[in-house]
Amino acid sequence: MPFLNLSFCNFRNLANDKIDLLSKEVYFVGKNGQGKSNLLESLYYCAYGNSFRTRADAEIVRKGESSFSIRSMFQDANENLKTIDVFSENGKKRIEKNGKIIKDRKDLINTMPVILFCHDDMEFVTGDPGRRRFFIDQCLSLYDAMYIDLIRRYRIVLKSRNTILKEQKYEMLAVYDIQLAQAGLEIQRKRKNAIFQFNQIFSRLYAEISGIEGVKIYYSPSWKEFPEGAGTRFPSETEVLKVLEAKQAQDKVMGTTMSGPHRDRITFVKDGVQFVPVASTGQRRLAALLLRVSQAVYYSQLTNEKPILLMDDVMLELDPDKREKLTVMLPEYDQLFCTFLPGEPYERYKRTTTRIYEIEEGHWHEK
Repeated sequence: MPFLNLSFCNFRNLANDKIDLLSKEVYFVGKNGQGKSNLLESLYYCAYGNSFRTRADAEIVRKGESSFSIRSMFQDANENLKTIDVFSENGKKRIEKNGKIIKDRKDLINTMPVILFCHDDMEFVTGDPGRRRFFIDQCLSLYDAMYIDLIRRYRIVLKSRNTILKEQKYEMLAVYDIQLAQAGLEIQRKRKNAIFQFNQIFSRLYAEISGIEGVKIYYSPSWKEFPEGAGTRFPSETEVLKVLEAKQAQDKVMGTTMSGPHRDRITFVKDGVQFVPVASTGQRRLAALLLRVSQAVYYSQLTNEKPILLMDDVMLELDPDKREKLTVMLPEYDQLFCTFLPGEPYERYKRTTTRIYEIEEGHWHEK
């Protein structure tokens, strides 16, 4: 489902203009602060209905203006022309797909399978546990719309349970415990299965590029598994309810729910030992990059569809040898959009059909 073109109005510092994108690879080249990342941000916005750089649309609209708009045109699998339009005015947003208003962003996410590589991905390796949970949840949401509903349902129950704990109104606690256990166990099952499959991709790629074998993602669910035979099994709903009951005193003191998928741990290990604390900065950066490569491969394997890749200055910290290896290992994609600084050897990666735009002060021209 490749993008054909984009047009803007008052989106950050980008020109009120249209840019043609009908090519398998499109490179945006320019100095820092010229608008390269803004172009990727607009593509991402069309795919997800929000920005990867801010949660406040007021920060996106051009200074002195009160509204912005983006229009993207793309082709579906049958080469039919489709559109996504985003309008934001005075803090109110409207998104249309093929001229029809989208009331739930869930209906947008599966339209354009966009996978973003950016510097903030490092948080998935070195950041707090919530960032790694977010990454796995995003991987699942890309192909499983029902998972989005499941996560939403869990968060609603969790919020309600936390409210009654803070207000010390415990009459409904047993009801919320049942709902929390039901949704939470399903989340843990899906996360465990996803991480198991993900490791088949990630560990191999990391070994091939870095030469370090045995690095993998380890999932430690908050509601612990029980030994069974040579392996383990998830707790039953009844067993989770007993865990919640045993922790009620602590929950009441803390005024919040101290166990459940919102407290799952996801870490990187090698030979059973934590890997990130002893890894170099380059090894951590490579892990973050390969998480995204693995995400793209994982999506393609499950859906038989090709993603669209956005790469925002992510290879700067890799040495030339690792850059070459990473470029070769990228999965098959519908389109690839990359940003480069003027001095980077992007000519080495381009193909004869690659479009290269030089970006300066929000304007562009094809090189």
